[in-house]
Amino acid sequence: MSSKPLNLKQKPSVSPLHPDLPRTAGGRLVWSRLYGSSRGLAIAQAAANHHAPVLVVTPDARSARQLEDEIRFYASPNAEFCVTTFPDWECLPYDVLSPHADIISQRLLVLSQLASWNKGVVLASVPTLMHRLPPPQYVAQYSFVLKPQDPLKIEQFREDLVRSGYHSVSQVMEPGEFAVRGGLIDLFPMGSDTPFRIDLFGDEIESMQEFDPETQRSGRKLDGIRLLPAREFPLTPDACQFFRQRFRARFEGDPQKVSLYRDISRGIIPAGVEYYLPLFFPETATFFDYLPAQGACIIDANTADAARAFLREAEERFLERRHDRTRPILAPHELFLAEQELNGALERHSRVVLLPFKADEERHSQTPETVSDSLVRFDTLVPPALPVDYKAQAPYAALFEHLRTYRGRTLLAAEAPGRRETLRALLQDNGFAPVDVDHWQDFLLSGVRLGLTVAGLDRGLLLPAPLIALITEPQLYGERVAQRRRRARVRRDPEGVIRNLAELRLGDPVVHEDHGVGRYLGLQILDVGDGSTEFLTLEYAGGDKLYIPVVALHLITRYTGTDPEHAPLHRLGGDAWEKAKRRARQKAYDVAAELLEVYAIRAARKGHVFAPRDSEYAAFAEEFRFEETPDQARAIDEVMTDMESEKLMDRLVCGDVGFGKTEVAMRAVFLAVHDQKQVALLVPTTLLAQQHFQNFGDRFAELPVRIELLSRFRSKAQQAEILAGLANGTVDLVVGTHRLLQGDVCFKNLGLVIIDEEHRFGVRQKERLKKLRREVDVLTLTATPIPRTLNMALAGLRDISIIATAPEERLSIKTVISERNNALIREACLREIRRGGQVYYLHNEVRTIERAARQLEELVPEAEIRVAHGQLPERELERVMMDFYHQRFNVLVCSTIIESGIDVPTANTMVMARADKFGLAQLHQLRGRVGRSHHRAYAYLLVPPRSAMTETARKRLEAIELLEDLGAGFTLASHDLEIRGAGELLGEAQSGEIDEVGFTLYSELLSRAVKSLERGEDLAQADLVHSGTEINMHAPALLPDDYLPDVHMRLILYKRIANAPTEIALQELREEIIDRFGLLPDPAKLLFTVTELKIKATPLGIRKIDAGPLGARIEFHRQPNVDPTVIIRLLQTAPQTYRLQGPAQLRILGDYPDAATRVDAVARLLEELQINQG
Repeated sequence: MSSKPLNLKQKPSVSPLHPDLPRTAGGRLVWSRLYGSSRGLAIAQAAANHHAPVLVVTPDARSARQLEDEIRFYASPNAEFCVTTFPDWECLPYDVLSPHADIISQRLLVLSQLASWNKGVVLASVPTLMHRLPPPQYVAQYSFVLKPQDPLKIEQFREDLVRSGYHSVSQVMEPGEFAVRGGLIDLFPMGSDTPFRIDLFGDEIESMQEFDPETQRSGRKLDGIRLLPAREFPLTPDACQFFRQRFRARFEGDPQKVSLYRDISRGIIPAGVEYYLPLFFPETATFFDYLPAQGACIIDANTADAARAFLREAEERFLERRHDRTRPILAPHELFLAEQELNGALERHSRVVLLPFKADEERHSQTPETVSDSLVRFDTLVPPALPVDYKAQAPYAALFEHLRTYRGRTLLAAEAPGRRETLRALLQDNGFAPVDVDHWQDFLLSGVRLGLTVAGLDRGLLLPAPLIALITEPQLYGERVAQRRRRARVRRDPEGVIRNLAELRLGDPVVHEDHGVGRYLGLQILDVGDGSTEFLTLEYAGGDKLYIPVVALHLITRYTGTDPEHAPLHRLGGDAWEKAKRRARQKAYDVAAELLEVYAIRAARKGHVFAPRDSEYAAFAEEFRFEETPDQARAIDEVMTDMESEKLMDRLVCGDVGFGKTEVAMRAVFLAVHDQKQVALLVPTTLLAQQHFQNFGDRFAELPVRIELLSRFRSKAQQAEILAGLANGTVDLVVGTHRLLQGDVCFKNLGLVIIDEEHRFGVRQKERLKKLRREVDVLTLTATPIPRTLNMALAGLRDISIIATAPEERLSIKTVISERNNALIREACLREIRRGGQVYYLHNEVRTIERAARQLEELVPEAEIRVAHGQLPERELERVMMDFYHQRFNVLVCSTIIESGIDVPTANTMVMARADKFGLAQLHQLRGRVGRSHHRAYAYLLVPPRSAMTETARKRLEAIELLEDLGAGFTLASHDLEIRGAGELLGEAQSGEIDEVGFTLYSELLSRAVKSLERGEDLAQADLVHSGTEINMHAPALLPDDYLPDVHMRLILYKRIANAPTEIALQELREEIIDRFGLLPDPAKLLFTVTELKIKATPLGIRKIDAGPLGARIEFHRQPNVDPTVIIRLLQTAPQTYRLQGPAQLRILGDYPDAATRVDAVARLLEELQINQG
């Protein structure tokens, strides 16, 4: 909802309405007879000629969004102009939840900029304007600008940030956070889309740059940044003291019994504190204190009713809660404006009242306060209803009659490019010649008689002078055909998703390759005679402790077996671990051989080499209406590269629900059909098939591509026609359910199969898919990888692309786990309905679902409720789901039929009864049905008392509650493995081996087995049980705690350093750490140097390097990758330096007093072995 520059400078020759605003403060006009979307046109034109902001007041948030769309459409692309919305908190009065940081950020941005606007439109709903706000001097006092060369004292700046409400963290990710590390300050200001990194030289700002919150890498340099306060109230010691005084004066009883009071006293920000805002200030303000005096107001005539309804709701909620001693609340008049206060504030500005109908004029003129109003009657007419009647012989008769008889010009607005092409074909087939126009002003200037444009408007327009009709699709079809969807801002590093699977928590079981399963007890800095070094502390059976130096962290993996809490800890020095490892090694080798056989068959069969991307592909890609996110672009490129090679593609695209996997599939479809190949798109449900059919039809509308839908919704005659088209090659893309896998489906030239949510298909269908994989390119789309898929991807047996970028302004899902509570259910539904949204109420027992719907109707009489479940007749189910999509009712009581359902961006609350009965992947998939727009989404998981739930169910719910983060679907599969074990990991019983060694190490063994088999080694030759070289330089090699105090962050970086696969990756990581934390101290430099030696030594088959003051000892694995003649030559040419000690050990002799000389000696030897590597 950020402000976007629009160009809105009207040319008198093409301004159909010429609206005026009152010229004096307090002046008032009444605009009447603005029918359809003409009010958006009038506001756009009036605001363009007014040299101050124009506030548009609507009854609710939904009408504000509708009007914002219209104003943007009627804007002329000639001059800079701002249109934005001042957002609502999206909380109910006296809510115990706080607004999302992104919403607060947008509100503070509007408040801070409004006074400086020259012209523009800001829209706000009545309930939003009725909330009291902090005074303007608060926003000004806690806002400041920073520039290079400005003086800045870190401690003072830190205090200033905390007083402004910013939160100190170890890693900055969201607005309102900051981190200080030496001479670097990371900061994510409110009102900004990106965080900044400030580099100090002494007490002066040397430079400032943007940085990516996911990769933490710096970007472009900046000349200055503006900081806004992080909250709508201060948190300074004085402000907290003031709050406590006001709280004690306002409420009776002991304030120490109120947790909110105690939290504020300790400087903690409790949820729902926004409803105590007046206690932070001597006086509050209103939105009108921020609006410049010359700012005008345009007010919907229904705002009075909306104000009364809001105050009535606030009063009711106050009466329900006022006796709660544990959370005393302020009276409504302290938090919200009275109706008279709102009217008084509006009256101080020049204003326009919008009357919707002619009949309102008479009623309006009879009220005493409006006698002197100037009434402006516009000449707009009611847009004609031109309904399409599919039952009639000529369904479009009304539209065609209008086009033939109307004397003026007509502009048809389609909701999407595909819809435009459908309308174009319809018109051309009936003798009309529409002309494409880009926007409203383009149409006015063009003079064309019949224009076609793309605009998602609900309402049309009819002007008598000039004679112009704007006809929208809802006028034809009586519904919004396409849902508005926003995309693509928050970036997320897909490698980081995989990388963080290795993060450890205190008490987690871990696996050491040489010693077995122990428990992680944290990091500890010890001095063992060689200076301080940091160690991982592990506890084994019998309480034995093992200290692992951080340079050997590559030997540690997180244990993910059937039950991590009761992991089988091994005894140090026992032989049980070696036996377990041997069994797992044998099993891994057998499984790898079986898998490689399957994939070898694919590799031996050459696939079709699709023609490379050309200018037509580039034009198709250019038509994608949203900005590609980096990982989406990467996924597209990987898929295209696969298809352009002769290797049969078998790629998995993993992306959270609604993150843009479909566009990847569309690019693949284009490449295939452009090369005369057919494509099959396989989906698990008929509803999803219907939506994909519409989406692909829309995207390919302007191309000569025949797309068909094959499902049970098609008649036998239609199915026969489609099957014939597939057989003779006239159908390019077929979308269908498992009906596509039946024996009567034959393709003439099938080149690509796309599978959506493969885990929803049955065993027989999967067998058919396995056969398909041997014949054609296969692209699989999934939001939650099943364990088998995840493992094969990580083991390198299957290619994977991760899309983990959240749509623009899409907020994470707030998940609430609670025992069933009628008050909570009512509040959840009302919160969503009030902001114009829709609710899923999930009740997965079809037998009692109608009764559940009746109970919900009694609980929330304000809701319009319908029921959907799998036992409904298919036509009826489709009708209910489509009605929900088109917002004809607002609460859907449903079963899990919605799991792979249609995309409804306006549905942003889900209430899930008996959530404990669902699997984790299913919980994540269901929860992903909400949170698909710019609103904060809520998921309420209703469960029985804790004692009545199984331990597994409790763990599932804890995992889903933690995953508020967007793009967490990939991580989810790892949690899924931890909870239900990996017994069916590869389709056979092997949970014993996995439980013994842990899933992570088992996967590593499997990966090594695959590589070993690819090299042609048998089990006796294969060395599956070693990873990297262990190196000890007997000198401190660590990230010192005074360089990086955060223990968890150190652990993550240690793991990343230890796992760096190449010297280039290690160098990039070194640059990142210097970028984030400052220049490396000597122990950190040595840590990187040792890791670099490890990367060089590992492929040579060196197990261990131990270098001290008197020399070094090099231990080789049983079959090192070194030419023996090289060793012999070294022994002969430098016997005083090198000596062989046993068959697998080489000594470096000499005096090496410090780490630098030891590193140099070892590096020289490795260089010799590498140069002569056999």
